[in-house]
Amino acid sequence: MALRDRSVPPAPPAHHSAIEVMVVDDSAVIRQRLKSIIESDHRFRVTLAADPYEAVALLSRSVPGVIVLDVEMPRMDGLTFLRKLMKQHPMPVVLCTSIPDRAVTALEMGAIEVIAKPDWLNAARLPEWSAGLLESIRNAARAGKLPLREDRPLAGDSRHSADVVLPHVPYTPRGTVSDPLVVVGVSTGGVQAIQAMLAGFPADAPGLVIVQHMPADFTAAFADRLNNDPRIKVEVVEARHHDPVRRGKALVIPGGASHGIVRRHGSGYRVELHEGPPVCLHRPSVEVLFRSAAQAAGPAAAGVIMTGMGDDGAGGLLEMREAGSLTIAQNEATCVVFGMPREAIRRGAAKYVVPLENIPQTIMAWVANPDAGTWH
Repeated sequence: MALRDRSVPPAPPAHHSAIEVMVVDDSAVIRQRLKSIIESDHRFRVTLAADPYEAVALLSRSVPGVIVLDVEMPRMDGLTFLRKLMKQHPMPVVLCTSIPDRAVTALEMGAIEVIAKPDWLNAARLPEWSAGLLESIRNAARAGKLPLREDRPLAGDSRHSADVVLPHVPYTPRGTVSDPLVVVGVSTGGVQAIQAMLAGFPADAPGLVIVQHMPADFTAAFADRLNNDPRIKVEVVEARHHDPVRRGKALVIPGGASHGIVRRHGSGYRVELHEGPPVCLHRPSVEVLFRSAAQAAGPAAAGVIMTGMGDDGAGGLLEMREAGSLTIAQNEATCVVFGMPREAIRRGAAKYVVPLENIPQTIMAWVANPDAGTWH
């Protein structure tokens, strides 16, 4: 299967102001339902393909801004098509699957977002799922550098701050802590970024706690994939309630159900998982994790905000900087989406703006000389 040559300019869309979204799914009923959901946002218009072969025929005539791709299809599965697409004509893809391992594989291949398939018979949950699908498509469109502005919540919007999970209190020194702590927040484009960052750490790296925006049940497969990556020397696991933060280990906060909080525990730290509403539109929220690190560790903590849409974590990173922590934002050139780092930089939260490949070295230099006086 060959895709169109990228040197051939795409045909102009029929509706100049609308972004084309191609839905590739073998079920005619599902295609029409997805079309109805997506076109409820007037900025999108949908074209439909019953399988990857039909998608290729459509791609020869018009290149969409985003592809929404099913996995289980009879003539060619979605992952095979995604692999070919990313080699021949990379473009923003949102993959629909409920199989965690396939979701992580798709993100490694270059899919911008993965969304779990809905229970179409559960009418009560469909509005929430539909909103999540539209947000994923908007993220993909922005990641593809398409002219889609980032929506801001309206005044009175039910957008929770970290206060609903963890009250804001300033850092108070409480004796000696034996090891430094690293907390990381990442969203769109984060799977490959986290892989690259962790591969840069030595086996005795400080304990890491990571929030990656990802659907429920997918983070365990993500952690397993990282842990089995031969380039990564630290141990990587999905966090459980009261897991200790230890040198040479990275804890990934589970997706979907709860927020991750770092607490002081003896001379070190442990992770607690707390229920609560989404914060900055996410659960787990980077904002909550960073606030907890500021309160628990202060100058013994380093915060890293990486590729992602929106502003989750920007306020928490500022609290970390005010508590004396090392604070780092990934630079624009190495981000898939520069939203979260940009907002942190705009607020003055990031002491350093660093290319992805230099983040581990920056942290290890701080670990080697935490009292240099230049970190905060």
